[in-house]
Order: sequence, then C-alpha cells, then structure tokens
Amino acid sequence: MSTKKEIPPLVLQGMERYRDEHTPVGGFLTAVMENNLTQAVGLADTNSYAALREIVQWIYWEMPAPAWGSPAKVKAWIAGETT
Repeated sequence: MSTKKEIPPLVLQGMERYRDEHTPVGGFLTAVMENNLTQAVGLADTNSYAALREIVQWIYWEMPAPAWGSPAKVKAWIAGETT
C-alpha cells in the first residue's frame, strides 16, 4: 500500500534517501521516524501536517523496521549499524 501521490514531493524524497542511503532527515521527519508525534506535529509545515497520515502509512509499508520507531533505531540506521 503506497500513497505517494499525497505526500509532498520533498518529504517523499527525504524518506526515500533516508531508507536507501541512510541519509539524515530534517526535524519533522526525524520526529516521525522516532515515533515522536508531539514533536512531529509541532514541526510540521502545513502540507506535511495535512499528509501526516499518508507519511506514517508509507513508513509502515515501505520503510524497514530497523529504520524507525525510536531515537535509538534512527541513530543506528543513520550510522549504518543496521540494514
């Protein structure tokens, strides 16, 4: 299940780079990857906020489990300590 058409293009590109190249993302996406809803909502721009459901669905279906869910998992993913 993919909802790419509803996710802002720059956000989708950032998520794909994070998934494929372990590239760090900005504050909003970091908060989303860390499962920090409060921070994600606070940092979201209008378009990202409107697409938050689709962003989370995309992560669930398209992102490897070791890449998201907690600050420790995000840090390890960026460091290349997981695959």
